[in-house]
Amino acid sequence: MLDYAHLAALAAVIRTGSFERAAQQLNVTPSAISQRIKLLEERVGTILVVRGQPCTATPAGQRLCQHMEQVALLEGALRQGLPGFRPETRPATLRIAVNADSLATWFIDAMAQTEGYLFDLVLDDQDHSAEWLRRGEVVAAVTSHGKPIQGCNCHALGALRYVATASPAFMERWFAGGFDADTAARAPCLVFNEKDRLQALWLREALDAEVRPPLHWMPASQAFVDAALAGIGWGMNPETLVAGHLRAGRLVALKAGQPLDVPLFWQESRIAGNLLRDVTRAVLRAAGSVLVPVSPGGPAIP
Repeated sequence: MLDYAHLAALAAVIRTGSFERAAQQLNVTPSAISQRIKLLEERVGTILVVRGQPCTATPAGQRLCQHMEQVALLEGALRQGLPGFRPETRPATLRIAVNADSLATWFIDAMAQTEGYLFDLVLDDQDHSAEWLRRGEVVAAVTSHGKPIQGCNCHALGALRYVATASPAFMERWFAGGFDADTAARAPCLVFNEKDRLQALWLREALDAEVRPPLHWMPASQAFVDAALAGIGWGMNPETLVAGHLRAGRLVALKAGQPLDVPLFWQESRIAGNLLRDVTRAVLRAAGSVLVPVSPGGPAIP
């Protein structure tokens, strides 16, 4: 039988990245945390924490952290179903994978509509966030993956609409003679990170050609907007973030009437289904207020 005080110490070290911060979180001394980790490692017969700045989990440590998180979620569900069951624990922490643009446009509203939880958000591209669920490292994810992952429920959210935008000065400098494959291959483009395919996908749809422009790496949603406003490059920005700039003429669309709609889905672990019920409702409401409907046979990101 595993000692859950020891597991809580392990989870706190991995979540905070240090023995000192874990001790502060659990209101014990760093030496107590160290002793609990040592005893747990002796109990399971393997190293669980790679000491460093920050501390990280070994594969075995990661599995035990996932187990601890599942136990906390199950206890949270018990508290809802059994009013007399009141273990003295912190609020359940929900580790959720979400893409940066959803976080910048609507996901915070979903968090604000729920109470009694702590959120641990993992940022990843919508095409890759489902992998966190497959590995069991999160309990839910906002993802472009529309097929239910094993052990998960899947809810369609709608599509996040993107517009290829740039400043008027940028357009005058790079596209004065028109927007085509030749000019697009020379004009600097903004990309979020190495996983970001939106600009390439949009160029393929808009120009029916494979275009490889020079790239600025800009790993933040607001920085994408700011860089476009500053004339540094053009990029795919969520329509809700740039609508005001487009109306005011501070930004313009590279090609009018050519948005890119990215269908999104909410996938949640069935293990935490009861506990996530209110969160799922809030996610569906918040997404519905921002995302555009996806018609059958409508656009999809391959």
